[in-house]
Amino acid sequence: MTTYQRAIRRTLGAAAVLASVGCNDFLTVENPNVVDVSAIDPVKDATTLALSAQQNFAVALGWSVMYSSWFNGESIVAETFPTRNEFGRRDTNEANGSLAADVWAPLSLSAASTKIVLDLALPTPTSNINYARASLWRGYSFVLMAQDFCTGVVDGGTELTTANMLDSAVVHFTSAITIGTANATADGVAIANAAKVGRARAHLQAGRGSQAAADAASVPAGFTFNLPFVDNLAQRTRLGNRFWQFTSDRGSIGVAELFRVRPDTRVPYKTPSEHTLAPQDASTGAFYIQNKYPAFNSPVRIASKLEADYIAAEVAGSAAQLALIAARRTAAGVGPYTGPTDAAPVLKEFLWQKSLDFYLEGQRMGDFRRQPAAMTGVPVPGAPYFKPGFPAIGSKTCYPLPITERDNNPNLRGK
Repeated sequence: MTTYQRAIRRTLGAAAVLASVGCNDFLTVENPNVVDVSAIDPVKDATTLALSAQQNFAVALGWSVMYSSWFNGESIVAETFPTRNEFGRRDTNEANGSLAADVWAPLSLSAASTKIVLDLALPTPTSNINYARASLWRGYSFVLMAQDFCTGVVDGGTELTTANMLDSAVVHFTSAITIGTANATADGVAIANAAKVGRARAHLQAGRGSQAAADAASVPAGFTFNLPFVDNLAQRTRLGNRFWQFTSDRGSIGVAELFRVRPDTRVPYKTPSEHTLAPQDASTGAFYIQNKYPAFNSPVRIASKLEADYIAAEVAGSAAQLALIAARRTAAGVGPYTGPTDAAPVLKEFLWQKSLDFYLEGQRMGDFRRQPAAMTGVPVPGAPYFKPGFPAIGSKTCYPLPITERDNNPNLRGK
């Protein structure tokens, strides 16, 4: 078997399962979990490869957002695993097994599987939907790497800075915009618009405000782009919503106290009297669970005009930020903002409203990296951890590359 075939088999690991989710006659299915690599025609099966790469990103997204929510204070780690509590304490080290297996490996696979599609010689390359889809998810894979990790690596290459990762994301988002627009189908246009939001996000994170604002302005009103998930009992880790899995099956995600903001409706949660689930560690105390994703098939928002509006307002300054603060507080059913109107407190309130709007969507980690002084509720270095028996909160702002990457990547070995 060639290296190329092995890569395809990894990408297609759940492709047959995805294809058979709606099948009721299981007696007619030979084995939905086995892919015959020799029978794969990469061009003919490009759609399957692209959708499998999309699902690889969906898996990576769930892990990334869950761990970053512990790190940045959105949720509490209702876990006994020391490796997971390291995230809650902002003290993740390079030997952390959860960092390697749950965060880095899925993101690396997501990026690698999109490249398989982009390396194919497909017909009508300037408008091929599979190229557009793969470019979109490669761009978002790079954005997640850039916001979560202090440095990045792509396809076993050399170590890259955050700026390098964001620049690479911009390249792929640009391809998704161009190809998706030329494709002109509903899917193609949706991919192009999602890529506009992604590129705006990457530009903002890189400090390119004017480019970020221009992209944000080009996103159509009312636009929302969701990643779908399904409830397949045999494949919940692969196909189901990670946040519900680690709420209902694992009991790992507890809503942080600061985010329990009723009557504000943007962070739906259940109090201990409203559910019967228990925390995995049995020591967290009152267990408030998220209810934003109440099922394995709950979709996750990836891109939206709302995010674009936040990007544009952050670039524009205090007046635009105050206008969006007012609109979002009104939409959430809470009173007007009455705090100071100079730049620093306005930005702080603005990013707090964004944290509420995008709870457990992976936005807050990037905001923290970009505007650390303006964030509300991030665990404070030196403060006691909320559980006894653990060291105090650390001061890390991003994750190191796992030691497994340094040990196995010939470009990094010994560095």
